[in-house]
Amino acid sequence: MTLQDKVVLITGAAGMLGGAVCAAVRANGGAVFATDLAAMPGIDAAHDVTSEDDWRRVCDEIETRHGRLDGLVNNAGIVHVGSVEATELADFRRVLDINVSGVFLGCKHAWALLKKSTAASIVNVSSTAGLVGSANHAAYTASKGAVRILSKSVALHGAKLDPPIRCNSLHPSLMEGNMANILVAGAADPQAAIRAIAESRTPLRRTADPREVAESVVFLLSDRSSFMTGAELICDGGATAM
Repeated sequence: MTLQDKVVLITGAAGMLGGAVCAAVRANGGAVFATDLAAMPGIDAAHDVTSEDDWRRVCDEIETRHGRLDGLVNNAGIVHVGSVEATELADFRRVLDINVSGVFLGCKHAWALLKKSTAASIVNVSSTAGLVGSANHAAYTASKGAVRILSKSVALHGAKLDPPIRCNSLHPSLMEGNMANILVAGAADPQAAIRAIAESRTPLRRTADPREVAESVVFLLSDRSSFMTGAELICDGGATAM
């Protein structure tokens, strides 16, 4: 099993992708520590990713339980709809705080635990919006682009260690779930609207299945990607090839 006995922290674990990643890690032999904003069944700790105190508490609990961390999946994030003209500064800052500062704090505070692993890997969930622009998602594209380049900085720092800490960014396209629902809010038939967006923008003519994206996360966490660091793994049905 590709993640046998590896300890993996997954943020945003209550969402569609987060839940799929948790399931995929467990199916591949890993031990999951799942967090999300609110406590609920299947979540190991309530966790505001913008809070340093929460990151310290979560990492302390992982150290008590496991003594190390082999994988970190910075998955928690939000979407915001609005052009640069229509987006308020407060909304812009909130998106960057969750999507970027949350990733930064995760890498920073989990670092000491990751250094105790013999094969540590960080997966920062970005988006195709971190690779190409979108006129109506100014804050979101800015945040996901920042995640992409932050991941490279983290990767270069981690490569200095022996053993190294690897770090890569993952760039999925539209998936069904809460973010997609926000994008089509107000549509008479939201599911049909989501399908229409996917069919028009994706050569494979459908949305990404969270389980497919989760398998990409497993690959980046595992030793099968042992020579990959500072890279972007794109899982988008060909959308960015257009």
